[in-house]
Amino acid sequence: MKRLLSILLCFVSLSVFANEPAAEGAKAEGFNPGEMILHHIGDSHEWHWLATDTGNFTTYLPIIAYRPGKGVSVFSSEKISNGESEGPAKEYDGLKLEHEKLMSTDGSKLYDFSITKNVAGLIGSAILMLVVFTAVASGYRKNHGRAPKGIQSFFEPIIVFIRDEVAKKNIGPKYERYMPYLLTVFFFIWFNNLLGLTPGAANLSGNIAVTMVLALMTLVITLASSNKYYWAHIFATPGVPKPLLPIMIIVEVIGIFTKPFSLMIRLFANITAGHIVVLSFISLVFIFKSWAVAPVTLAFGLFINVLELLVALLQAFIFTLLTSMYIGGAVEDHHDADMQMGYDDGSASTHAH
Repeated sequence: MKRLLSILLCFVSLSVFANEPAAEGAKAEGFNPGEMILHHIGDSHEWHWLATDTGNFTTYLPIIAYRPGKGVSVFSSEKISNGESEGPAKEYDGLKLEHEKLMSTDGSKLYDFSITKNVAGLIGSAILMLVVFTAVASGYRKNHGRAPKGIQSFFEPIIVFIRDEVAKKNIGPKYERYMPYLLTVFFFIWFNNLLGLTPGAANLSGNIAVTMVLALMTLVITLASSNKYYWAHIFATPGVPKPLLPIMIIVEVIGIFTKPFSLMIRLFANITAGHIVVLSFISLVFIFKSWAVAPVTLAFGLFINVLELLVALLQAFIFTLLTSMYIGGAVEDHHDADMQMGYDDGSASTHAH
């Protein structure tokens, strides 16, 4: 209820602001919904919270850059940030921001280690997870052998579900060694999906670099866990005639990399699409500048926002489920005798899969 009320107040405030007289510069340029949406879903070197008639509430994040021969530069992004205004990029200590990309004014090479909005959001979500699951672990120690209480009672059914319905069924007897990773991936994605729906939050799950790292971790764990039967299936696919083996090898090798690629794109695309749709409805208030569209944008915006709560959980579950399936396929033990029987009776594909 509190969440719905906060969203309602947000939309009402946007409607009121949209009916206020615009500044001359804004009138001349007009509202650019595409630029606004890209700004809100993209990463930045500052954390913009709120804009009012009296000023902007912005947290400027640290710029950390290393340039060979010039050493390390550390300063606030306020010194080179243009904020919401346009114009030539500010320069400080030989550095400037061009479309949120840190560059040297003289074009020399640099290594950017700055704390951006997404990095700050990542640190914040990591701290939140440590606090939450430290409390859950403490609850398990205190209530050992008894019914769970407090925050433990909320998370225990979810943990048991991931263990019994995801890990055990897809990985098999070796599931325990992968439970820490599966639980971490599930809760990391779920927490950040939910945090991304709060006003002013970082769009961490909608950043393709984050989803790429998660997918690469799944790939590395899958390949590191793979056994000889996994590779035999790739380079000598059971039941395939020998003349077709070179083609199947290419297909199977490509499949190794398309699986994590699909994980990366699926999570990135679904979370980003949800944010774009919600921001598009908000943009209608600024485009039409009328109270008449406020009820429509409010109704559809609330519907999409509530739907995003389901998507946040669903995407975390799908990523974890597919990860467990890929790991399960890599650690599965095949029995040569059974496989040979499958070849003899023409049902090799059934035994191989």
